Amino acid sequence: MRLHIIFAAVCWCGFVDSRKIRGISSSYKRFYRERKSFMCIDGSKVIPFEQVNDDYCDCEDGSDEPGTSACPRGRFYCTNLGFRPHYIPSSRVNDGICDCCDASDEYNSHAHCQNTCWNLGQRERAYVEGQMRTLDEGLQLKQQLIEEGVLLWREKQAQLRELQQVAEDLQIKLEDHRRKKHEADQLKEQTLKALEAGDSSVRRQNSTITSIFKLLDSNKDGSLTVDEVQAKVAVVHDEERILSEDEAMALLGGGHQMDLTKFRHTLWDVLTKGDSVKIKDTHGAPGSLVAEDPHLKAVDKAAEWEANNLKKVEEAYETVNMEISDLRKNLAIDYGTDWEFLFLNSQCYKLKVYEYTYTLCPFNQVTQKSVTGTEVSLGRWGMWAGTPKNQYSQMVYENGEPCWQGGSRSTTVTLTCGTETALRSVKEPSKCQYIMDFQTPVACQPVLKQRGIHSEL
Repeated sequence: MRLHIIFAAVCWCGFVDSRKIRGISSSYKRFYRERKSFMCIDGSKVIPFEQVNDDYCDCEDGSDEPGTSACPRGRFYCTNLGFRPHYIPSSRVNDGICDCCDASDEYNSHAHCQNTCWNLGQRERAYVEGQMRTLDEGLQLKQQLIEEGVLLWREKQAQLRELQQVAEDLQIKLEDHRRKKHEADQLKEQTLKALEAGDSSVRRQNSTITSIFKLLDSNKDGSLTVDEVQAKVAVVHDEERILSEDEAMALLGGGHQMDLTKFRHTLWDVLTKGDSVKIKDTHGAPGSLVAEDPHLKAVDKAAEWEANNLKKVEEAYETVNMEISDLRKNLAIDYGTDWEFLFLNSQCYKLKVYEYTYTLCPFNQVTQKSVTGTEVSLGRWGMWAGTPKNQYSQMVYENGEPCWQGGSRSTTVTLTCGTETALRSVKEPSKCQYIMDFQTPVACQPVLKQRGIHSEL
């Protein structure tokens, strides 16, 4: 049908004949209606119509010679039916080289040009169709990744709330253990002063017994239980082993609990001897008052116990706060309007190019590793740097290792549509400035489906 339409347009008596309309697109044919005179398209000059396509350049813009090579600024239009039409410089008309796939530029030369437009069009249509299939599959995968991204985002938000609650609980424990350590340190200091001052052994002993009882009495209810004894009392030669319930009950005099009075006359003596059981995680200082005096040794053990407990809680609190900080930092990154790029976080993609292996870790860094094992930073995550219509089409990684010419290395990553996520190419167009092609389904855009070759070609 299209061939008939074009043939009719060529034969339409409102235009000059086929010799004169060579090299003109359909949108410009209105300027070449046969009249007595012809005005150059730029309006600079009017010439007799018979001077159009007479192989002599009259118009500065070359519009009077669209089908010849007479004008240096002229353009020849290749219709290329079945493929893509395009312009070539007029200087290539009849130069013996086939520039138009329909051979229309060599109408008066000795070149034997074949019309290859249909074959070219077929190949390009097949390519575009393949691209469309890739796009469709990529968009389906992108939707799945969007759904996964939303779920992952919610999980990370829930994880952050849980960590914040753990931090609040640890803060309360931290304050409690700081108080206990302070009390234990004070008791140790008081006991030491009393010992050095020659205080009565009875008074000192009563104070020590009460302090040790309070140490063992974790819930401060005035009574020792089996659980409390198991938690803080250990076998002398095997601190790692937890006392059995029967062993703990035996230390409690055969019952499940013990008050201060009973402790003073039973368990205290067992602990003082120290030949079978002792308070966990405590060590004396040989040669000192602590090692020589059992009462001072007991309060020293209590102080050390509380110091160890405080250290454990402080370490746990610091670890949780670091996790919260890292999680907040990750959640502050722009992962796309639907969190579609969130799945890339904590992932790394490698590509070997000659003697180098390049690694892209999205939202983190880009590195280059040589065969000798030397690794160089090519930049750390900076920002999205795509176009206003699609800001997520390009990533920039900045402040890599210094370059020998000055400045620091940097990498620009262009994201392209594909059915799998992979690093496709790495180039260094200028010294220490790298560009990468990174393919992923989340880079697919529905608007791309509007492009391609029309079926009428």
